[in-house]
Amino acid sequence: MKKVYATTNAPAAIGPYSQAIQAGDFVYVSGQLPINPATGEFAGTDISSQTRQSLTNIKAILESEGLGMENIVKTTVLLQNMGDFGAMNEVYATFFSGACPARAAFEVAAIPKSALVEIEAVAYCGK
Repeated sequence: MKKVYATTNAPAAIGPYSQAIQAGDFVYVSGQLPINPATGEFAGTDISSQTRQSLTNIKAILESEGLGMENIVKTTVLLQNMGDFGAMNEVYATFFSGACPARAAFEVAAIPKSALVEIEAVAYCGK
């Protein structure tokens, strides 16, 4: 069974994809740009504010279905510049307590809308 997650508390997809899809006991959250859903604009121009918004968007998507950041088991962080890793990591750490999820981080040539960061997540929703 597949279930689509959608909330107005996170930005709408900018292409033919869903904010998140639940398949079995896992939720796959699409890469979240640092777009403030209230304004449709980036939350800021620096890596800290953009990381915070991307993670806030992930949190809103999960909370729309009764889940939380503690359900995340894996994230992938795409950075425009690996030199931003330290600042991104500082903000990232504030969203997780206890056992942090597994993670990969990559520098990429470009991110949609020229964002500094995009973050995707996989969450476990089973019992």
